[in-house]
Amino acid sequence: MLKRLLAGWLGLVVLVVCSLAGAEPAHYKIVTGPERGTYIQIGNDLSKWVAQPVGIDLEVVASKGSAENVQRMRFEPGVKLALVQSDVYQAFIDMANSGNPDAGTTIRPLRLIMPLYDEEINVVVRADSPLKTLADIKDKTISVGLLGSGTAQSATTLYRLMFGQPIPEQNVVHLSNEDALAALIVKKIDVAIIVVGQPAKLFNDMKPDLLSQLRLLPVDPNAPETNRAKQTYFPTTIHQSSYPGWLKEDVPGLTVKAFLVTYDYGLRDTVSNLNHFADSLCANFDNLQEHGHPKWKQVKLELPTLVRGWKYYTPVEKHLRACLANRSAAMSAAAAQPAPKPHTPCSEEERMLLLCK
Repeated sequence: MLKRLLAGWLGLVVLVVCSLAGAEPAHYKIVTGPERGTYIQIGNDLSKWVAQPVGIDLEVVASKGSAENVQRMRFEPGVKLALVQSDVYQAFIDMANSGNPDAGTTIRPLRLIMPLYDEEINVVVRADSPLKTLADIKDKTISVGLLGSGTAQSATTLYRLMFGQPIPEQNVVHLSNEDALAALIVKKIDVAIIVVGQPAKLFNDMKPDLLSQLRLLPVDPNAPETNRAKQTYFPTTIHQSSYPGWLKEDVPGLTVKAFLVTYDYGLRDTVSNLNHFADSLCANFDNLQEHGHPKWKQVKLELPTLVRGWKYYTPVEKHLRACLANRSAAMSAAAAQPAPKPHTPCSEEERMLLLCK
């Protein structure tokens, strides 16, 4: 019943798609993350299942990560969408509010489309490392990710929250995820912090003999450092099922939220295309969850209240809220329908009177 009720509303989106089929596609870009990370796979899903059906040619562009994505979203021609970690977005807002004019120029025109999923903060050490939990990384040599990456922001923010001070400059190393794991194995660093959504190709594509030389540091839920970290980050579990060739059990960890971001566009064609994108996102959300990266199963089609300084992109917000209202109404109507009567076998008398169907 619910599917039938939704079909009428989704049919409107189909009409839009059909009307756009013969039009010249809009050529847009979405900036994501490293080639073997989760962001780029999410971008590919959005391109295939959301943009293409409404005539948008969405090019998926690799990047160092969230901080670079914010800059490219703001200043690079053709970039209309970006994937950004919540702590990176907040860091720009905080710096703008503290009086940094460049941060203000960069972040204030940006707008959110919707929250996506949580990304796990993977704290990796050598298998033979004496470190036992996340609270043990103080004063160790740490790869925090490339400059401009969301990992770098998360790693430095996490350390500062836990220990009340920045990572000592002599202990900071800026390496890509792959190079950081290689440096761990050859004992050039003590810790590699990698922010990526599980299951990540980065780990699952590694050779077993290399993975066996690495392990994840768990979060101790009772440690005071953990309580301080939870001012910004949230407890989670890195599941053994995500990395069956590596983990022997689930590992407690921390997460950061990922957001889909755009700009406060006013040009008619761009606004129209992004509205079509929003309608398609709603119409094809089930396809994303069924056929896309496993992280889509964690995404909720909702627009929660934002913290101060964060804003949704108004035209898209209107379309998504209309979509949510239609879905909610369809679900309510389906729930109000009386349950079908259970089937009972026909009696001999009913058969004689031709009352059985």
